[in-house]
Amino acid sequence: MKPTRQQRMARAKFALPSSVTLLSIACGFGSIVISVDNAHVGDPHAFRMAAILLVLAGIFDALDGFVARATNTQSDFGMQLDSIADVMNFGCAPGLLVYCWGFAQLGQGHPTLLRAGGLACFIFVACGALRLARFNVSVGRTDPRYFVGMPITAGAACVASVVVAWPTALETLLQGYLVMGLMVAVGTLMVSTVRFPSSKQPKNKYTLLALAVCLGLLAWLQTRFFVLFFVLYVSATLLLNIAWREGWRGLPPPQVYED
Repeated sequence: MKPTRQQRMARAKFALPSSVTLLSIACGFGSIVISVDNAHVGDPHAFRMAAILLVLAGIFDALDGFVARATNTQSDFGMQLDSIADVMNFGCAPGLLVYCWGFAQLGQGHPTLLRAGGLACFIFVACGALRLARFNVSVGRTDPRYFVGMPITAGAACVASVVVAWPTALETLLQGYLVMGLMVAVGTLMVSTVRFPSSKQPKNKYTLLALAVCLGLLAWLQTRFFVLFFVLYVSATLLLNIAWREGWRGLPPPQVYED
């Protein structure tokens, strides 16, 4: 028996969020291909494009959830597909991008640095996977206004912002060590218990002011803006968590849920 037009429309409606997720996967895969192809060429424009594709993957990642909620088509299948996509797009793709950009050429004359850089990139990927697994089993058990640990999308964007700002392949050992430290630090933040504010925080007049300031800084700093943004984002979050420990309650701390 042939499905009716209404049944076909319903199926297409449920396929829409997954189609957006597949677009996100396409961006992540494109970033991987560009990174690998450019590993021994070192074209700054190619590395920047690979990083920008990760940003596009993040946009599609946010959009698929919005589409699912708008069309009331949330499903376990969509949730699993989204989680798998996140591992590739925001774990493997940025890890490989940094390895190709930071260590593939510089490491030719420094084999130890090449191996250490590969290990640092793996630590980032492993921490991202652990972060996603913890998130999946903690849904409904934590305050939705806060993330436990840096979200993997933010971690990937933090790493990508460095490549966008300085797309030329690394040239000195000091740069290599600094990038290794960045990968390990971001990975550590992802698996930490530091509370990062989410987009579900209540909005007020200061939100619009912060947005206006960000737009002004973006126009002024251009590609360097994103590095500054993540430095401020992480610093402010760490200071907020320290303030909570000291008893400050200007911004309500996360609620503790009973098991």
